[in-house]
Amino acid sequence: MAETIKVNSPNVVYTPEYIEAKYTYHTTQVACDSGCYVVTPRSTEFVFRTERRVPRLGVMLVGWGGNNGSTVTASVIANYLGLTWPTKEGMKEANYLGSLMQSSVVSLGTGEEGDVYVPFRNLLPMVHPNDIVFDGWDISSMDLASAMERACVLDWGLQQQLKPHMAAMRPRPSIYRPDFIAANQFDRADNVLTGTAAQQLEQLRCDIRDFRSKSDVDKVILLWTANTERFALLQPGVSDTADNLLRAIQHDEKEISPSTLFAVASILEGCPYINGSPQNTFVPGLVELAIRHDVPLAGDDFKSGQTKLKSVLVDYLISAGLKPVSIVSYNHLGNNDGKNLSSTKQFNSKEISKSSVVNDMVSSNRIMFRPGEHPDHCIVIKYVPYVGDSKRAMDEYTSEIMMGGHNTIVIHNTCEDSLLASPLILDLVILAELCTRIKLRAIGTNEEFEPFHPVLSILAYLCKAPMVPQGAPVVNALFSQRACIENIMKHCTQLYCRPLEWAY
Repeated sequence: MAETIKVNSPNVVYTPEYIEAKYTYHTTQVACDSGCYVVTPRSTEFVFRTERRVPRLGVMLVGWGGNNGSTVTASVIANYLGLTWPTKEGMKEANYLGSLMQSSVVSLGTGEEGDVYVPFRNLLPMVHPNDIVFDGWDISSMDLASAMERACVLDWGLQQQLKPHMAAMRPRPSIYRPDFIAANQFDRADNVLTGTAAQQLEQLRCDIRDFRSKSDVDKVILLWTANTERFALLQPGVSDTADNLLRAIQHDEKEISPSTLFAVASILEGCPYINGSPQNTFVPGLVELAIRHDVPLAGDDFKSGQTKLKSVLVDYLISAGLKPVSIVSYNHLGNNDGKNLSSTKQFNSKEISKSSVVNDMVSSNRIMFRPGEHPDHCIVIKYVPYVGDSKRAMDEYTSEIMMGGHNTIVIHNTCEDSLLASPLILDLVILAELCTRIKLRAIGTNEEFEPFHPVLSILAYLCKAPMVPQGAPVVNALFSQRACIENIMKHCTQLYCRPLEWAY
């Protein structure tokens, strides 16, 4: 799809292959000298080069037959076909609400009739969701039409229209290691790979090559949307380096998780890998392997409803000078994710990702929080089958205010879990693909254009526990994360964020 924005500036050049834009990166270096902060402004000039050709994108989902996998596939087909369906509230039509790229806008500047806003997707040439080709794996052999019906997410009238298009879609056999997911998933596991870890790894690589060949896609991205696993034990000599990890797989080491095996297969096939669950898939050896092969990674855990709100609300409280001292989050849901999380080890993985979302905001304020001090943060998840995919979340935020006072905010949130996660899946793969077409170099050096660091921190907006390159700060504040995406995309075309105009 051709881009719909062209910047008229001597600092941006459009060729048939690339958009090249100059950008000056301003930073400040801070040093403390005898109790005085000495701030030194610095600047570095870069050139961003964005490849204009948008590839045909294939996405392979691990957990394709689950609620998220069947829902996102059905939603893309419904949008591609422009489907409408009747409900008791009237006619509904397919859309991509909840997608940052498709349904959110950014300010472009001021025109003759005032401010001009455009969709995110128009800033740079990028894949449209309607053009994505899906495939994937699942431990359940159920076809996608039946999986959609089992999920009970979409309206029945829409499901009936989608069934003919999804009945022939069937997941490839997946890896099932009972020790890593809840025992209550056993009855779904009728579509599993056998053999050693090395044999399973080779089969996954064959599956990726088979999909790439048969679907005629230019690029493939893998995304984990399967069950939450327990944390894998980090053992010396097993997953601490890339070489040890590959050797451990050959030795059929049992502490290598299925998600890590999928990630290794993805890296070795040159495909970006995204982890949509909270387990520690990205062990140190895996990250080293990705850097060695220059293959992008992103994760962990989709940030959709309750946690996204938490990253906004805690940022507001601390920015306003209020001190959060207690954050209590209660959830109950009835989908298979909730069933799997009813097991203690799997819940512990989720608890870690949901609790870490406030850490950077707390550590940024040394006036309110002493070193080591942190709000009490309690998270509860309960499995209630009757509510299905409609998750209930109840949160209580208690803050200390002036002169020993207290302020308590209580929020009740009901959301359809998979309908929040599905647009995040689309944004993640679309942005990850875009990042593979952006390179940069510093002006005034002999360096060649280089890609982004393999750990794609730009995708932090969409993840509860965002990965960042080693040594980089973790940012969870939601609007800072959104600004990161917007700013990078604007700098690729020499657009700049307009300062807020407070004087009228």
